Amino acid sequence: MRRRLVFADRVEAGRRLGEQLAAMELARPLVLALPRGGVPVGAEIARILRAPLDVTLVRKIGAPHEPELAVGAVAEGPSPEIVVNDEVARPLGLSDDFIASEAAREFAVIAQRRSEYAAWRPAYEIADRTAIVVDDGVATGMTMQAALRSVRRRQPAKLIAAVPVASREALAMLRREADDVVCLNSPGSFGSVGSFYRDFEQVSDAEVVELLKQRLI
Repeated sequence: MRRRLVFADRVEAGRRLGEQLAAMELARPLVLALPRGGVPVGAEIARILRAPLDVTLVRKIGAPHEPELAVGAVAEGPSPEIVVNDEVARPLGLSDDFIASEAAREFAVIAQRRSEYAAWRPAYEIADRTAIVVDDGVATGMTMQAALRSVRRRQPAKLIAAVPVASREALAMLRREADDVVCLNSPGSFGSVGSFYRDFEQVSDAEVVELLKQRLI
C-alpha cells in the first residue's frame, strides 16, 4: 500500500515542488500564489526558480446559510472570472441574480486584498511568461479553476498548476485547465488539505505581504 505523503509545513511542500519545477527548465517563470496558504508554498518555489512572486486573488461564493459549501468562485483580472458549480447551484435553486450579487461582493473583497497585499507595486505582466499558479492543496478545486482561467486570459506562454496535494477529482480538473500540472500527491482517500501537513497554521496577511516583498524582482 502506498505510504501517505505528509509535509512538515508549507515551506517543505514548496521546496519539493520547486525542485520538480526547476528540473523542467522553464522559460521566464512567474509564480502566482493563491492567498493566503498558497503564498508560503509559492515563495519557496520562487526562491528556487529565482523568479518573481505575485498573488492571484480568488474568492469562493458560498451557498446561502452554508457558506463553506462552494457554489462558485471568482478571480481578479482584466476580464474578471466567475466559475459556477452547476451540480451544487442548480439543486439549491440559486438564481443568476444571487450569483451576480455574491460575485460583486467578493470582487469588492478582492480589490481590497490587492490594495493590502501589493499596493506598493503594480501586478506583474503575465503575457509571454511561464505562469505557475500555486496553492497549498486542492480539495474541490473551485478557486483554483477560477484562478487558472483568469490567468489564461492574460496570455501566458505556458500555464502550469503546481500543488503539493489534490483530490483525484480536482487533479483531473487541473489537467483540463492547465498546460502542465505538478502535483506531489493525489490519494484515493482525501479528507482535508490540512491533514497532509504536520504544521498547517493559518497564514496572516502580514506574512503574505512580507513574503511578496522578499521575492520582489
